[in-house]
Amino acid sequence: MTMASDQNDEPGNLSVISRRMDELREVVFAEWEKRVRASISEAATLPHPVLIDTLPALYDNIAQALTPEYPRTSAAAATPSVATEHGGERARLTGYEAKAVITEYQLFRTVVLDVLEQNEVPISNEDRQIIGSSVDVCIRESVTAFALVQAAFREQFIAALAHDLRTPLAAASMAAHLISRTKDAETVSRYAVKITDNLNRVDEMIREMLDTVIFQQGERLRLNLSRFDLGDLVREVGVESEIVHGARFEISGTSIVGWWGWDAMKRALENLISNAVKYGAPDTPIRITFKEYHERVLLSVHNDGEPIPPDQVESVFQVFERAKAAKEGNKEGWGIGLPFVRSVVESHGGSVDLDSAPERGTTFSMDFPVDARPFQNAPTLG
Repeated sequence: MTMASDQNDEPGNLSVISRRMDELREVVFAEWEKRVRASISEAATLPHPVLIDTLPALYDNIAQALTPEYPRTSAAAATPSVATEHGGERARLTGYEAKAVITEYQLFRTVVLDVLEQNEVPISNEDRQIIGSSVDVCIRESVTAFALVQAAFREQFIAALAHDLRTPLAAASMAAHLISRTKDAETVSRYAVKITDNLNRVDEMIREMLDTVIFQQGERLRLNLSRFDLGDLVREVGVESEIVHGARFEISGTSIVGWWGWDAMKRALENLISNAVKYGAPDTPIRITFKEYHERVLLSVHNDGEPIPPDQVESVFQVFERAKAAKEGNKEGWGIGLPFVRSVVESHGGSVDLDSAPERGTTFSMDFPVDARPFQNAPTLG
């Protein structure tokens, strides 16, 4: 199985070198973990799922990039969030300094090349350049994100809040006005439904806003952690989504039992599905996949359609900053759904990732530990 950020490839489409890298993945990470713990004092006592972080996605992205026909020229092409999320997690969940982030990436590059050589995997100078340049890009993106998180400031959003709340409130007010001018029971009932729907929309926006404000102020979401099967949650959300959006959802995954907040995780997944429905190509499948690796879970939602431009990737995770394409398309919403997803995942000790390109579609992934209990008190981006 692939941990690549696009979650949309087939092993048969990859070159021999790419497949050999896939076979050697666990060897690489066992050696990398040993060297990192020995070289970086702050890493010595980190739990395995925190230390491994999003690096398996980077590794598989590199493997894809070594296939000439695959639409990825380097591990970081169109997916800088793999590296930025790594830097963000290091700033939030560890005692790292920027130098340590650089060191572990350098060790990663060295270990990959060493393991390939030890297992007699022939790689060309061009392959070495792809591996090296991919790691260099990730160092830059990760350290930048690390610095930004450490120096993060609270975003001002009152104007956006007032502006976006006015739309459903105006619709509810208009419906109430029309009710006052008619005595027809059917018309009254129809307008009453409109009022209820718009007020429910306001309530949902306010609830998400309050949760996100808590997160932006450096407080953690109030998670009610319990032990459950993630497959049960995904299937429940899938059934509810089909009732609203039709039978276009493809779910793939096996039983994964862990400790998470059911309500928060459900709302986060609903937000990703809503985003896929809103911005994805209509009448195309929306694929929901979940898998376990290294005591972590990768839960992804993929849709086809217009990609998110690379220069707008990070903005979609900022409160009230919708991507430019969404604004030009006059899509409803105020851009709080994806920041809420980030707050949920980070409060579980994890990260979010976005991979978007014309050839691969758009994939949002939540990457988090199987057991979130040890990370309940870890700092989050404030």
